[in-house]
Amino acid sequence: MHISEFQELISKKYEKRDRERGVPATFMWFVEEVGELATALATEDKKNKEQEFADVFAWLCTLANITDVNLEEACDNKYKSSRNEGFKPK
Repeated sequence: MHISEFQELISKKYEKRDRERGVPATFMWFVEEVGELATALATEDKKNKEQEFADVFAWLCTLANITDVNLEEACDNKYKSSRNEGFKPK
């Protein structure tokens, strides 16, 4: 599945409700999911890690949808270039 396909899937399922909730509240849900991912990363439970990664990505897509950002285009524009602009060394 392409990023745009997943973003569209999330849009079809949740976008009306997500737009009603608004960006600030939706961002808080996203942050909560990032916290759950952080907890999962501290364990050896691979299935839980996979679920939390999926949740974080779904909420990121939600934020992109309600702010009218196409994530696939954004990623292409930022990272498809062969140049390393913005590269942060260790």
